[in-house]
Amino acid sequence: MDPSLPDPASSLSVDSVADSLKSQSLREQGNDRINKENKNKKVKLSLEDLNWDHSFVRELPGDPQSDSIPRQVFHACYTKVLPSAEVENPELVAWSDSVAGLLDLDSHEFERPDFPLKFSGASPLAGAVPYAQCYGGHQFGTWAGQLGDGRAITLGEILNSKSERWELQLKGAGKTPYSRFADGLAVLRSSIREFLCSEAMHFLGIPTTRALCLVTTGKLVTRDMFYDGNPKEEPGAIVCRVAQSFLRFGSFQIHASKGEEDLGIVCSLADYAIRHHFPHIENISKSETLSFSTGDNGQSVVDLTSNKYAAWIVEIAERTASLVARWQGVGFTHGVLNTDNMSILGLTIDYGPFGFLDAFDPSYTPNTTDLPGRRYCFANQPDICSWNITQFASTLMAAHLISDKEASYAVERYGTKFMDEYQAIITQKLGLQKYNKQLVNKLLNNLAVDKVDYTNFFRSLSNIKADPGIPEGELLVPLKAVLLDIGKERKEAWASWVQSYIQELVASGISDEERKASMDLVNPKYVLRNYLCQSAIDAAEIGDFGEVRRLLKVMERPYDEQPGMEKYARLPPAWAYRPGVCMLSCSS
Repeated sequence: MDPSLPDPASSLSVDSVADSLKSQSLREQGNDRINKENKNKKVKLSLEDLNWDHSFVRELPGDPQSDSIPRQVFHACYTKVLPSAEVENPELVAWSDSVAGLLDLDSHEFERPDFPLKFSGASPLAGAVPYAQCYGGHQFGTWAGQLGDGRAITLGEILNSKSERWELQLKGAGKTPYSRFADGLAVLRSSIREFLCSEAMHFLGIPTTRALCLVTTGKLVTRDMFYDGNPKEEPGAIVCRVAQSFLRFGSFQIHASKGEEDLGIVCSLADYAIRHHFPHIENISKSETLSFSTGDNGQSVVDLTSNKYAAWIVEIAERTASLVARWQGVGFTHGVLNTDNMSILGLTIDYGPFGFLDAFDPSYTPNTTDLPGRRYCFANQPDICSWNITQFASTLMAAHLISDKEASYAVERYGTKFMDEYQAIITQKLGLQKYNKQLVNKLLNNLAVDKVDYTNFFRSLSNIKADPGIPEGELLVPLKAVLLDIGKERKEAWASWVQSYIQELVASGISDEERKASMDLVNPKYVLRNYLCQSAIDAAEIGDFGEVRRLLKVMERPYDEQPGMEKYARLPPAWAYRPGVCMLSCSS
């Protein structure tokens, strides 16, 4: 995408004002907190002592029915429903001490004999008020109507000692009114992928929902992985997902789609989101200068201080742009960027047929359902998310919360923010001080032509020295392990690029040692390649959970060398390119 850019001063003003508003909010909320907290003492709670809150249920309209019969739900943001997955001797597969820390949960709680029962939904958690959320969405560009949590049941919200709000959700816990024709269950295969990738993305520094734990149900679940009429039984499982909110673009779209009588719910939901998750927006002062020209002629003006909903969607657009820029930087393809899979907090959400780039291919999609048009392929992600922002903005316009000018400005800000962040990320990955468009474009072309491994290439790049005197025949030595099976012509193309790159390195004036250290902090050695997931899945399906746990530990330190773990950075073996490993369906 190549969006037109607004006045740079305006861009800086939006970011600086947003930062100042957040700082102001933190100052106001933080003074009392600092006095109450003993920073040197970490709170460690049992499951029974968790501090539950239920603002979503308390403040928003709910379904008067509480059954799990699949049906259309009207005038409601949620349906209260209990976990109902059949369970028999559930086992704890893996857990995240890091996420436990967010909840102030004592890690020793994972050792409790009843822990798998509680997180499979078989035994209720004291204080929980389970519900399934109602939402809709555009799927592959077409409005799909009501979707909702068809196999995810939120237990409630935990308020930790820092007054942070974290929702706990069991995915695969049974039917809800939103299950349509499905069984509301999840299999071990997909649950391992979601658990591991939630944590791997966090440690890569990419905003994401988290995962507290993964348990087996002890029951089998029937799945037709490729929709080809060949279903098979697989072990069932449930993953406990954690996020400050699971609100999506589709959470708002569904109510706008119902007509005038439900537009008030869109407003109530927006007010709820701003109050709990964007409180700094409530504090926007009329004295702040937040007016910006839009469009090519600069005649239209948007004043973000006069409408909190306009300021809100601009921030959502910028968070989304920042997220997608980070995906592109690390080579991550989500696979199913429907509007119901877009978080209003700018989080990576709903890990289905995702994939990290191995051989660099801009048209790569890990989703077999996406193969005909490759709508959600790696290269399309920035434009698709811009389209999704446009749909979300249309929803707020329909509810009379923002004007068409404000909607257009939000989309414009998305484009500007994405380009700024993506260029900054690529510049960091190259170890340079300023963005060089020609150098980057040539590099991406070379990577695509020779199908070079994306992760390993950038990790190896830090070994190049800023020495213009390197003989031409030795220019590619630091990249020998990643430039495989290329002929003379391609070697010359790469040597030419490396020479240009070295000129840029010399001009930057940074020592090789300092540059390598900084590059290794942004170019991971380890990413959650699909074949690594599959190896862990294969072992887990025969009762060996050790590889899932080892893989989690490796992915918790993706930028470290981790001597002895080098096998996790290897190129995919031949078997990794079979369907079901490199590509999966939406139901996976």
